[in-house]
Amino acid sequence: MEFKISPSSISLMEECPRCFWLDKHYVWKRPSGIFPSLPSGMDSILKKHFNKFRDRNLLPPELCNNDECDKMELFGRNEDEKELLKTWQNNLKGIKWKDKKGNILFGALDNILVKDNRLIVLDYKTRGYKLKENTQDYYKNQLDIYNLLLLKNGFMTEEYSFLLFYVPSEVTETGEVIFDTTLKKITVNIKNAEILFEKALKILQGECPDKECSWCENIIL
Repeated sequence: MEFKISPSSISLMEECPRCFWLDKHYVWKRPSGIFPSLPSGMDSILKKHFNKFRDRNLLPPELCNNDECDKMELFGRNEDEKELLKTWQNNLKGIKWKDKKGNILFGALDNILVKDNRLIVLDYKTRGYKLKENTQDYYKNQLDIYNLLLLKNGFMTEEYSFLLFYVPSEVTETGEVIFDTTLKKITVNIKNAEILFEKALKILQGECPDKECSWCENIIL
């Protein structure tokens, strides 16, 4: 049996290997609840926002005012790159890599920066409250996987990625919501991504894990 693994399924595996196994074997899927539309809407608006600056060969103010982004530009410098980025950003297509046994690792990127012909993953996050000291740690696996996928597709990457957080701070008298932005630089660990993919396949190719969580405790095989 061939399996398709994404950062979200890796997160599920880390939380409960049994839920992960049941999901990928099409036995049972953990209820996901109502998906909030605001983050999805923000994601779409931000992509358009960044594209406007990219097409003018500029960085948006969230980045150009940050020394970390010195000498960088947005990916999409020609039509081929723009079309490629559209595919990578598409949740139904994304960026993929298939191993020798047909298992697929995939993900959908938010955006890419370029410095000295090396690609740098840029991921947007919308939060409803101020960041904690370790908030960015939750997303390290996701960024590692994105960088592994870029490497497997023949692109050179930097040893770091960026998380760009948008947090609402106030509402103006005319009703506009003002967001504070925080850019976090995260060191990339490709080996971690490889280990996670191998771990996922090892779990899926074995028997269903016995250890249960509150979600899957009543699922009987």
